[in-house]
This record gives sequence, structure tokens and C-alpha cells, in this order.
Amino acid sequence: MTAQDICVMVPTIRNPGCMRAYFENAREHGFDLDRLFVVLITEDFCDSESMRAMLDEAGVDGAVFDEEARGEWYAERGISEFSHLVPAASHAQTSFGLLYLWAHDYDYGVFIDDDTAPHETVDFFGTHMANLAFEGEIERVRSDENWVNVLYQNEDDHGLYPRGYPYAAMDETVETDTTEVDRVVASQGLWTNVPDLDAVRILMDGDLQGQAQTRTSAADFDGDFVAAEGHYLTVCSMNLAFRREVVPAFYQLPMDDNAWDVGRFDDIWSGLFLKRACDVLGGTIYNGDPLCEHNKAPRSTFSDLTNEVHGLELNEHVWEEVDAVGDDADSYREVFRAMADRLAEGDYDDWENGAFLNHCGEYMRDWLDCLAALEADTAEAPEPAPPAADD
Repeated sequence: MTAQDICVMVPTIRNPGCMRAYFENAREHGFDLDRLFVVLITEDFCDSESMRAMLDEAGVDGAVFDEEARGEWYAERGISEFSHLVPAASHAQTSFGLLYLWAHDYDYGVFIDDDTAPHETVDFFGTHMANLAFEGEIERVRSDENWVNVLYQNEDDHGLYPRGYPYAAMDETVETDTTEVDRVVASQGLWTNVPDLDAVRILMDGDLQGQAQTRTSAADFDGDFVAAEGHYLTVCSMNLAFRREVVPAFYQLPMDDNAWDVGRFDDIWSGLFLKRACDVLGGTIYNGDPLCEHNKAPRSTFSDLTNEVHGLELNEHVWEEVDAVGDDADSYREVFRAMADRLAEGDYDDWENGAFLNHCGEYMRDWLDCLAALEADTAEAPEPAPPAADD
């Protein structure tokens, strides 16, 4: 019997049917779908029943959680006091998927966005799992700005920097060499078609529909790589696999539903936390394949700008804050605690909406408490009764 060891988390209100292509990709490449449990995270105004029917028709195990179902799940596990950690109607609802993974002891997690599709020629799930198991030599990238542009391989031609890359770190000098890695904890697949840009960069690219005039193709990516120790990179959760152990340091922050109207940095800042923890503990974030096709739907670029602008100045500095702490930690939980305390107690009055970082720090503390409560709930769960003996 195949062990069900991978929790696939998909925030969706528009296109849950995207998962059919991922299931078909798995079958075409001989990946065992019995390893997957799919968590579709949606809203009460969506058709949850049709999503459940889609999973049933595909023959894939899973569950659908709209807001009502999430509330019931929290209550069943005695963690309703932590429901604020997952914001309403936000991409950061991926944090609910992390809680589900944690409560059910899955070894691996996979984030997939519902506006993506796998490349037919690449084994999507199999490649992610191979990346997480990888040991050996790989290209290492660094720059004089301590930042790595994940689109660096053809940047001279397309000139693109991804969403979340600090403006102060642009025009960097890139250096590459090779390194040996032996503990990959996250596998970031990159993307073709619509690049993952912020609204300012989309506007500069001449697009008012929230996409980009400049597109990427497989030819823009030339081999897999890692960012050097002490160097940061953008981590996008549209195509990402990771090990269970990183969950305490991988909270997707409370975007959109906050007093400062900060949005769109949930996966970006969680990636900074993860990279800092990896550098302290010897973990590696693997980047490159499997590529996915990003088919972002048209929408107002100015709408995205409205969501992002409140956090743009903070984004220039968050990485420096987390880089300053956690050196002596010996677990992902401890590194995250150090970063949480730094943000919760920091004086950020000089930055626009600086108090949002204090808010995030408090939520990060709550995240660790929530995981501890889930662990306690699991430990206290009664053992199943043994089967009755035969007469």
C-alpha cells in the first residue's frame, strides 16, 4: 500500500479545475497519485461541492475547505483562538494548508496556484520530490547586493526582476560557482509565460492588465541553482515543494486583511524567513525545474499596485531585519522565534506602515503557539480501539 505522504495545497476561487492537468501530468509520467492528499482552500461563495466532485472524478484523495469548513476544523482541534492567523479572501490562506499538513503529519507539502499548469514534458511532482532528495553539486549564485534574481540567467535580454526583489538591490553584479548540497528542504519551480512581477515593474513594462508585455519561456532558464549562504531571493508559492520540518519557519503572513492594507508579500516574506533559517541550519532552497506555465488572468495593474504600495518600503528592509538574528538557533522553530521577536519588538517608526512589522511579529509568535497547540491536540487524541477478537 502506498504511503500518503504529500499534502498539496491550492488556494482557489476561480479555477480549481487546474488540478486536472496536474493529475494527468502525474499519470503520464508514472507518478503515484495515491501519495497525494489535496487541500483546496476556498471561500463560502464558491461551489465547494463541485470541487469535491472534481477530486472524486479524478480519483484523488482530498478535501475542500471554505471559510465555514475552516472554522469547524479549528473548533474540532481546539485552536479557534488562532483563526486570525489565516486572513479572509487572501492568497495567504495557504497558511491553512500548512496547519492541515502539520496536524496530519505529512512529510512533504506542495503549493500550487490555480492560474498555473504543468509543462507536459516534465514530471511535475516527481521532479519536485527528486529535488528534495538531491545531494551533490549544483550551481551557486551570489551578488554584490546579497540578493539573487531568480531570473538572472537571461536577465541581460529580458531585464526582469521578480515580485519582491528590492529596488535597492537591482543592477547587481552576479557571480556563479558550484557547491555541494546535502539537505534540500524546499524546491522552487519557476515559471514560463507571464512572469511573476510586482505592479510597478508591470507598469514599467507597459502593461495595464496586471500581466506583462515581456514573457518568459523555457529558453530563459538554463539549469538549476541555489542562492549562496547569506544571500536572499524571492520565493513564490505558485510552484513550490518543501519538507515538513520547515513549516514552523514558513508562515504566510497576514496580508490584505489588516489595518495597513498591506498585501501581496505573504510568500515573499515567508521566503525570507525560510532562507534565513536555511542559512543558520544548513538547509538549501533548490530553484529551477519543474517549470510551470503561469497563465495570470488580466486584471487592473493599478489594483495590484494598490495592494502592494503600502508594503513596498518595508520590503526594502525586512530581509535586513531577519538577517540580524537567529545565529545560535538549532531548529526552524527557534530561528523563527528569534525573527518573530525582532519584528514584534522593533522600532520601525521611520518606515511607512512600520507598525505592520510589529503586527507581523505578534502573528508569528501566535503561529508557533498554534503549531504547539496542534501538537498537543494530536498527542492527546485517543488511540483507536483494537479490533474485536474472533470467537
